[in-house]
Amino acid sequence: MGAVAGRRPLGLVALALAAIALLLALGVWQVERLAWKRALIAQVDRRLSAAPVAAPGPDRWSAIGRDDAYTRIAVTGRFLPGQDVRVQAVTDLGGGSWILTPFQTAQGWRVLVNRGFVPTDASPAAPAAGPRRVTGLLRVTEPGGAFLRHNDPAANRWFSRDVGAIAASRRLGPIAPYFVDADGAGLRGTGWPRGGLTTVRFPNNHLVYAITWFALAALVAVMTVRALRRPGAPA
Repeated sequence: MGAVAGRRPLGLVALALAAIALLLALGVWQVERLAWKRALIAQVDRRLSAAPVAAPGPDRWSAIGRDDAYTRIAVTGRFLPGQDVRVQAVTDLGGGSWILTPFQTAQGWRVLVNRGFVPTDASPAAPAAGPRRVTGLLRVTEPGGAFLRHNDPAANRWFSRDVGAIAASRRLGPIAPYFVDADGAGLRGTGWPRGGLTTVRFPNNHLVYAITWFALAALVAVMTVRALRRPGAPA
C-alpha cells in the first residue's frame, strides 16, 4: 500500500513537469513569433514609405513570393476595356466589390490592377482610356477564395483576387502572378471605383499569448506544490 501511495506523488510530479515544459515551450515559441512579427511590420513599413519601383516583369515572375508583398510599384500602359472583374470586399465604406481590370503594359505583358472599391448598389466607371501610369502596392495572388466561400469562375463569383483563375476565365493569356493594388493616383474621378483604400494591418497578439502560456506554467507549478503539501498527501 505504501509503495502505491509513494508512486502517486511521483506520477503527479511527472505529469506537472510535462505540462510545465509544454507551456514554457509554447511561451518561447510565441516570443519568437513576436520577434518575427515585429520584423515583418518594420519591413512592410519601410516598403510603404519608399518610392515606387518598376513593376517586376516576366523575367522576375518566377521569384515573386510573399516576401515581395506590399512593395510600392509603378507600371505604365493601358487598361483593357470591358474586362472588369468584381471581387467581393468589405471596406471602411461598407460592403461591395474590388474592381480588377487587366492592364497591358508598355513592355507588352499584362497585369491585373485593382482599381478600387465599388459599393454593392453602384456601378464602376470604365477605366480611363489612353496611356496611364499606375502606382500602388504589389499584392500576391489570393488563390481559392475566402473562408467557407470558394471562387466560382463559371458563375463569375469571386471572393478572392485569384490572379491565375481570373486570367484563365477571361482568357487573358500569360499574366503577372501578382496584382497591383492601385493607390488611386491619377485614377480618381467623381464616381466609382475608389482607390487607395487598402488597409495594411498585421495582428500582433504574440506578447499576450506568451504571457498567457508562461502564466499557465507558473499556475501549474504552484498548484502542484500545493497539492504535494496538502495535509494527508503521501510523503
